[in-house]
Amino acid sequence: MDSFRAMQVFVRVAQEASLSAAARQLGSSPASVSRQIQALEDGLGARLLNRSSRKLTLTEAGQAYLQHAVQILQHMDEAQQSILQLQRSASGTLRVHSRVLVGELYIVPALTRFLLQHPEIKIDLMMSNHAVDLIEQNIDIDIRIGKLSDSLLIAKKLAISERVVCASPAYLKRNPAIATPHDLLQHNCLTYRLNMGHTHWRFLDQDGLTTDVPVSGSLQSDSGPALRAATLDGLGISLMPDWSVQEEIRRGSLLRLFPQYQVSFMEFDNGVYAMYQRSRHMSAKVRLFIDYLSQVFQQLAAGGLPAATKY
Repeated sequence: MDSFRAMQVFVRVAQEASLSAAARQLGSSPASVSRQIQALEDGLGARLLNRSSRKLTLTEAGQAYLQHAVQILQHMDEAQQSILQLQRSASGTLRVHSRVLVGELYIVPALTRFLLQHPEIKIDLMMSNHAVDLIEQNIDIDIRIGKLSDSLLIAKKLAISERVVCASPAYLKRNPAIATPHDLLQHNCLTYRLNMGHTHWRFLDQDGLTTDVPVSGSLQSDSGPALRAATLDGLGISLMPDWSVQEEIRRGSLLRLFPQYQVSFMEFDNGVYAMYQRSRHMSAKVRLFIDYLSQVFQQLAAGGLPAATKY
């Protein structure tokens, strides 16, 4: 028995004081309404209605049940309206997780304008380079980089990205010349910690041939900002997402090496994604924030890497 439906039927019968009138209101038949009332009474172990050929009245148990049932149905209606309002309006707390580098460079700077545009939204922002379980940690949106493997989530691609090998002019000036990827064996390469043994940078040339070059150096880290800062300081050569060094390459504080190659350290899908849980009902706050981030990264893509400063 559907207890909630039976409760609704009982309240309507009590209000109409008639099985047939209640049936018409509910778009059902008197026989169906009678069966639901009987099932409700059987479930409660009490008679709720006094039935006669001329009228229908509530028993003492029926009067008590009606009072509680009306309150419960009102609370249910209020709860449904509240959820509908949350879904339709841009309000409430939005829990966002982001990888550190993209978070520091683009997500954090973009928050102020978004929150000023939507004053009813609050953002709870977490940043780490660890995988997170959106359901377990109650996260609405996760900003990820690179190849995706979680098929239980929806992925919205915010940016098409490539990785670039780069170094400062000062580093290149005081070290041996670099002509091919294999020359990196003689250089201080700043690497991202992958917990998978030796780091290899993979080069894909214009003919579709790949070359894996083992690289190492004086700094390994799981922090993108740390590698970026060390590269700018002239410590060595790094492999960075293009969006993280785009302005530095434009200004000439970093130079791009091997522009004729597509480069990666794992795979060739280096895009930026907004991940969220599968649902038929995406809340307004989630939809608005993803649309907003799409605009932020579209503006980034419009800048591009300046060809004139490639090494």
